[in-house]
Amino acid sequence: MTEEERPARRASDRGRYGRLSRERVLASALELVDQEGLSALSMRRLGSELGVEAMALYRYAASKDALLDGLVEALYLELEEKLRAEPEPEAAAGEPDWRARLHRIARAAYEVCLAHPRAVPLLATRMLAVPLARRPGAVLRNHERVLALLRAAGFDETRTSAVFRASSAWVLGYVSVELQPMVDNPDEPDPAFRLGLHHLSPRELPTLREIAPSLAEQGGPEGLAAGLDALLDRFTRPD
Repeated sequence: MTEEERPARRASDRGRYGRLSRERVLASALELVDQEGLSALSMRRLGSELGVEAMALYRYAASKDALLDGLVEALYLELEEKLRAEPEPEAAAGEPDWRARLHRIARAAYEVCLAHPRAVPLLATRMLAVPLARRPGAVLRNHERVLALLRAAGFDETRTSAVFRASSAWVLGYVSVELQPMVDNPDEPDPAFRLGLHHLSPRELPTLREIAPSLAEQGGPEGLAAGLDALLDRFTRPD
């Protein structure tokens, strides 16, 4: 058993910022990931940042996986705070209220992800590893928020599930593409060399070379909304 996995003996949880709490531990872990990436996160390193022994952290996260799940929880808690702080949207003329509210949730999730880009991979990897009933409460509440919204809009169980899956996949996929690194040499003034297009064969990859400058431009919240609208149109048009 490695030191990271070893159960904690009793260790003081009073660090350089006072007594620890789960909220403080997760906030510090998220800050560390924001600054240095997921590879920098370990119980030992986080304990050092907080001024406590690594073993003191096991009271708040029983394992490294539990700590990663806690980071997912922290992102969803930030989403909840953002939604509470923002007024309910007014639907555009002819647009159903549920659709405006779903756009609001998607936009807030997009903003949280862009604020914490290095933690975004966890939204995919931890959902693949953790069964539904064992996901953090904030994650489950967001599932409930979207599902209840769709059911209240009149979708049946099958259509609700389909829209939930598709809209969730769109938001996460869109964010993942937005965050992909595209620039090869940021100091290069020439756009083609900046993107490293000289490394791409014009014979084998002519279309990619042509479209790459457009791919390098982020679509922003407008692109997110346009794609979500196209998806929702597919599910709401008459059969």
